[in-house]
Amino acid sequence: MITQKKGEWMELMIPAIWTGLTIQKLLQEVWQAPKGLLHQWRMDKGVKLQNESVPWNTEFQEGQKLQLHLFRHEEYGVEPEFLSIEPIFEDEHLLIVNKPFAMDTHPNQPGQGGTLANGVAFHWQVHGLSTKVRHIHRLDRDTTGGVVFAKHALSGAILDRMLAAREIKRTYHAFVQGLPKQKKGTIHEPIGRDRHHPTRRRVSDRGDHAITHYKVIETFPKHDLSLLELQLETGRTHQIRVHLSHIGHPIVGDSLYGGQTRRFDRQALHAGRIELVHPFTREALSVDIPWPSDLKILHASLI
Repeated sequence: MITQKKGEWMELMIPAIWTGLTIQKLLQEVWQAPKGLLHQWRMDKGVKLQNESVPWNTEFQEGQKLQLHLFRHEEYGVEPEFLSIEPIFEDEHLLIVNKPFAMDTHPNQPGQGGTLANGVAFHWQVHGLSTKVRHIHRLDRDTTGGVVFAKHALSGAILDRMLAAREIKRTYHAFVQGLPKQKKGTIHEPIGRDRHHPTRRRVSDRGDHAITHYKVIETFPKHDLSLLELQLETGRTHQIRVHLSHIGHPIVGDSLYGGQTRRFDRQALHAGRIELVHPFTREALSVDIPWPSDLKILHASLI
């Protein structure tokens, strides 16, 4: 399905599979638009079919043109700031950015600057887009890799729901200490807060359900290190870091969870691929996120 941005409106041609579907069902059941957005569209006639406002119980016919007032003027929610950010994928609905290390995903307190969200706001400002900066997920300050942002309210709602349903697949790469005996495995251990440390988490019987899958990609016996590929079924704070430390293979450089910093001074963890079905075009997206230079140097030093 092809969508087009026409000013503040999105246009798309009704596909054959939507024949007989009503506007109401598309918005409420297929896209599951938030109630506030539905109300807004009703009030300002923000949904049109063939350039006309029609009742929402109108059934679609293949080839008709649907128009939605999606791209409204909004405040960014953060101060635009020129930062060196690296967009990897972008269209009118979403943006995937390669977050560098030593950068928060979003402000953690009022007035905080220098975050990825500040950089995204500036990127959008330069390209004439005025919309709230909506991050769909986040990464730890010193973890690098792909972060998804929604470019309008409906995209944000759909992507949030996809994330909750585990329909956004994120693949991580981590350099860890030791040589795992199993080439692949699953860590199924609950994670809770560490009462003795304000930010650290730990495996705890009373913690939240957490599952991490791992696969050994490469080993470096001379250095007693390995490169793992990891995928999450849950999204707990510090999940990969806690789970790998728990099985005796802490991430290189992760001092909070027992990783040695002699070779690397931050956790050697990178979100290297994002896969999802596009919320509007239904295209299967698989976006690879390049390693930062320090990870490339680390890898070269081990070969």
